[in-house]
This record gives sequence, C-alpha cells and structure tokens, in this order.
Amino acid sequence: MIDELAWTEYRRRVVDERQPVLIPLGALEQHGPHMSMNPDVVIPSAISGAVARNIGALVAPAFAYGAKSQQKSGGGNHMCGTTSLDGHTLSLALKDVLKEFGRHGVRRIAVINGHYENLPFATEGVELAIQELKWSGIDDFRVIIISYWDFVTQETIKKVFPDDFTGWDVEHGGILETSLMLHLKPEMVDMSLAPIQAPAKFPPYTVFPPIPEWTPESGCLSSPAAATAEKGQILFDVTVAGISEALKHEPWWQPS
Repeated sequence: MIDELAWTEYRRRVVDERQPVLIPLGALEQHGPHMSMNPDVVIPSAISGAVARNIGALVAPAFAYGAKSQQKSGGGNHMCGTTSLDGHTLSLALKDVLKEFGRHGVRRIAVINGHYENLPFATEGVELAIQELKWSGIDDFRVIIISYWDFVTQETIKKVFPDDFTGWDVEHGGILETSLMLHLKPEMVDMSLAPIQAPAKFPPYTVFPPIPEWTPESGCLSSPAAATAEKGQILFDVTVAGISEALKHEPWWQPS
C-alpha cells in the first residue's frame, strides 16, 4: 500500500524497481438493506491487493466516491446513502492523481474499477492525464482500465448462477457483490435481510430525473438470497487470476 510506505521507499520502488501501480476505483452507493454501502470500494481494493502480490505492484489508496449511480445499473442517484461525484469531477480528480504518479516516475498504472458508472469518466481522466503528461515531455506513460466483472468466465457464471443468469445489468446488490462481500467482509452482510425478489425490469430508455418507482424498494436490482461466501471465493479467485495473467502477458506492461 503506497500510503503505508515512507516516501524514500516509495521512490525506490517506482523509480529504481519501476514497480507499477494499481488504483482501485469505487463509489459510496446503497447495495440493499442487507449490505454495507462500500462494496464498490472493498471489492476492487481486495482484488488490487491480491493482484499486486502476484505481479509485484503497488496499490494506491482507493477512490471512495464515484460517478452518479444510474437507475438501470445501480438503483439511481435518488437513493438515500448513495453519495456521488459529478462525472467531470471524477475525471479531473483521476487525471490529477495519474499526473502526480507520472511526475513521481510511475509509468504503468492499472485502474481497477468496481463501479460501472465510473467507466466513461475514468476514460476521460486517463486520456487527459496522458495528454498533459506528454506536454511535459513524458510520453511513455501507460494506463489500463479493468472492470473486475469482465474477468468472470462463462464457466464461473455457470457455477455461481446454476439456475439462471439474468445479466450484469441487474446484478447490483445481487448474488455477485453479496457473495464477494460474504467472502471478504462477512461482518458487513446480514443475509437475514436479503430481499427475495424478481430481477428489476426497465424500459429500453432512460428518464431524467429518475422515476423512483422503477427501482425496487430494496435498492437491489436482483435478489441476493442465493449468495454464499463459497461463491464469493470462486468469484474472487477467478478475477484475481484473470487480471494477474492479463497484466503479466500484456507486452507494454513489462518494464523496458
């Protein structure tokens, strides 16, 4: 963890050893009555730590606030407890942090995303950082953005969702996140409060401001009742292995 190092040790690792940096990118967002509001930070942070140990990287402090929750993927920004940044604020904050790492001597960064709505704004922040670093003469700075759920294999989906997989778009507060939290932070989950409900159904368009009645009362977009710590272990292991392997075999990720 970068923030636990003395600055001299940090400098040695990023300048002399050329260690890459992983940045967990999360959000503060309601995840149903059965679970804490920090899964989007806890999960990518834990994955980042495990991947860092596999590939010899450092982990930066996580972004604890994310882009606005959208109704069809996170229940909506009208939900109490969900505390969000404007998209351009997130882009500029990430840009500034990336530029600082570039100034320190870091040249390879992986942004490990745990909140779907962050993606377009993270992309903008990365592109702005690379552009501005080039203006200062740093033209070998590289960033990869990874959303951990993209590394859940079809084989794993069959194990975790043996009956029916309704798709990632309604997994908010559902089996995936709840199982991972049962594995990583079981004290933050109360399965006696897990709602039993049908997956949310939305029309093929988005209305602004959101219509609160469209979001299930629980805030979950599908039922987490079938979540288990064992499923969480399977999900954690496959995502850590997949991300580690991807970074190990990405040619530009290796120091020249």
